[in-house]
Amino acid sequence: MSALTISSLNQAKDQLADLIARYRSQVDFLAIRLEEAEGADILLRGGRIETLSEGISIGGQVRACHKGGWGFASFNRLSTLKERIEEAIAAARLVGDEETLLAPVDPIQDSRQLLLTGSDPRQIPLAQKKALCEHYAEILRSVDDRITTTSVRYGDSAQRIILATSEGTMIEQSWVDLEMRFAATARHCETVQTGRETTGSRKAYEDLLNLDVQVRSAGDRAVNALALPLVKGDTYTVVIDPILTGLFVHEAFGHLSEADMAYENPDLLEVMSLGRRFGGSDLQIFDGAAPEGHRGSYYYDDEGVPATTTQLIQDGVLVGRLHSRETAGKLGEAPTGNARCLNYHYPPIVRMTNTWIDRGHTPVNQLFDGIDEGVYACNWQGGMTNGEMFTFTAGEAWMIRNGQIAEPVRDVTLSGNVFTTLADIEAIGDDFYWDESGGCGKGGQSGLAVGCGGPSLRIRDVVVGGEAEED
Repeated sequence: MSALTISSLNQAKDQLADLIARYRSQVDFLAIRLEEAEGADILLRGGRIETLSEGISIGGQVRACHKGGWGFASFNRLSTLKERIEEAIAAARLVGDEETLLAPVDPIQDSRQLLLTGSDPRQIPLAQKKALCEHYAEILRSVDDRITTTSVRYGDSAQRIILATSEGTMIEQSWVDLEMRFAATARHCETVQTGRETTGSRKAYEDLLNLDVQVRSAGDRAVNALALPLVKGDTYTVVIDPILTGLFVHEAFGHLSEADMAYENPDLLEVMSLGRRFGGSDLQIFDGAAPEGHRGSYYYDDEGVPATTTQLIQDGVLVGRLHSRETAGKLGEAPTGNARCLNYHYPPIVRMTNTWIDRGHTPVNQLFDGIDEGVYACNWQGGMTNGEMFTFTAGEAWMIRNGQIAEPVRDVTLSGNVFTTLADIEAIGDDFYWDESGGCGKGGQSGLAVGCGGPSLRIRDVVVGGEAEED
């Protein structure tokens, strides 16, 4: 077999087992991962089609570890697999000069499929997907003449993975992922405002239908924000909605919980020491692929470790972090099933799956009580993190006056130190929402499907950027 094909993928397990047996004695660990991916990608910008494609990608990767050194090779011709194994082994033996420390796991032989609850997007014609995008683009354009730019993006991907390791693991796993992103930019004189909406699913194509209200809301927010006053930059008590909570826990805290970041940064490892208190006794934070039905859910990670649910913060205290087998081995902790790769071109690295703050006990309407002047921020427009510092832009926001939601404001950015912010959480709402719109980037691997969620939060002393106060 020269090219790696779908039929050869079906026949590959015996060949993988034979090659693993032949080469396993040359290294401490050897893994071969084959992958078949099928998907579609559509981008409409300003009503014009910029991308319209569908295709199949088939390939594989080899990872070898020797004395703590790793070798990696990717391929899309099964006939070259023997050479790629030898390349990976040679690279590992060249750089390895320590001890291979991989947390032990039981070998697994299994075949699992994340089942759809509705239509498989592979059965939907590309023309039908294009028509859906055009429908949503027309909704965005029809909101108001002041909308100058619109974009609609559609993507679906079906992946099937076969993983074989020198420890006896042979796993087959498959899933389907879907995502749509909408944006509308409105302009009036020098003022420019953008509204965004994103949705995703691992359940059914139908989850992307009947989104007219959600899509229109992106256009409405862009237009309405043109006439809103700028928020006065200051430090406020802030109430954030569950969508912003999900963004905060993923971006600001979740990445710091990825053990490769902590292991490679001694200062961060000291800050993120287990047993340290970061918040109040009602604060619970989790990450895990085991909860079913979310975009970060799966049965096994890309090292063959079963999916788990890891509690990161329990009663305000740091009690866990996210691991690959290597980071778990080096830190003497249990693997958590968080080694993931975007596709066969990249090696697995420590990644979040579904990350959330657990719901609290405060009724949402009581989160505003006693706030003389504050900010209520909802949804998200964008954001960035730098270590423990973060800045997020809210999708929409209102002032809070005398415990009540008051006038809307625009250009609201929330900034702070994640550890200080966790400690400044004053109350946790009794609501909860799962945001399935996430596409996470790390280590050059962008767009990895994740889920995040949480309740509404009340946080004191948040730096809110906007229009500076005049002297």
